[in-house]
Amino acid sequence: MTLPPVVSLTDCSDPNALARQSTRIAALFGSTPTVLPLGGTDPEGAAALTLLDLLRSTDLIGGPSRPVVVLVNIAPRDGHWPNGVPFCSFRHGDHLVVSTLNQRVLAPLAAYLDLTEVRVTDVREVLEAAAGDWAELTPAEIEEMVRTQFRSLWYAPLLARWLVDGHPVPARTSAVRPPVDDDDVRIAVVDNFGNCKLDRPAADLPGYDTAGSLLVRNRLDGRDVPVRCYDRLPDVPLGEPGITVGSSGIGFAELVIRGGSAADVFGLNQGDRVFHLTG
Repeated sequence: MTLPPVVSLTDCSDPNALARQSTRIAALFGSTPTVLPLGGTDPEGAAALTLLDLLRSTDLIGGPSRPVVVLVNIAPRDGHWPNGVPFCSFRHGDHLVVSTLNQRVLAPLAAYLDLTEVRVTDVREVLEAAAGDWAELTPAEIEEMVRTQFRSLWYAPLLARWLVDGHPVPARTSAVRPPVDDDDVRIAVVDNFGNCKLDRPAADLPGYDTAGSLLVRNRLDGRDVPVRCYDRLPDVPLGEPGITVGSSGIGFAELVIRGGSAADVFGLNQGDRVFHLTG
């Protein structure tokens, strides 16, 4: 059986952690994975947009394609679990995703890819089921993996491989909720050009209109700056700021400066609120 390639999104991103994860995934799947570290001030927001973009990139193929496996390890910043948040799984077409159960990361998939539920696993339950059926694991090895703080190394890749192999992994379903509908628009990703990718479609921004402007808070001097809305980046005059329909998500907005860095000019970073909201 030809095993699918693996892409991993993780906030365990120091060189030691990345090296161990890459080696273990390669040993399990037979090829070197693509491991993408997600750090910064708001890794949950970056993971949410990146996962949506990653799955969207498998669409518009025009014919048959090969399955991929996506691993996501972004622990909720407000979660309270005995030894970390559980891991869950779901499929997008032929593609398998194994992720920490992080509602903020998964919520955009409910809104834009029709994800309604995931299958949540318990580490001990899965390992004991595997040891009783398809895996050679001793009680001591099971206990080591149950107790470890680095479950995205020891457990998640095994779970993914067992699901790819079709083993009857025990799990329970859990609903995925769409994002909360509010005006708190944040920067999910700042790309290498300094474009600020926002966390929702342009059409959903309060007051977005290609004939008008929105107030953007400049964090360098505290001023509210009116920024014109445009349909696409090429419509923005050279050297001018604009709010456009960007390349991410499904029509997600970006704050840009054509030929420059919006992040530098406005003093913005990942996780920052973009607009000055009155009231």
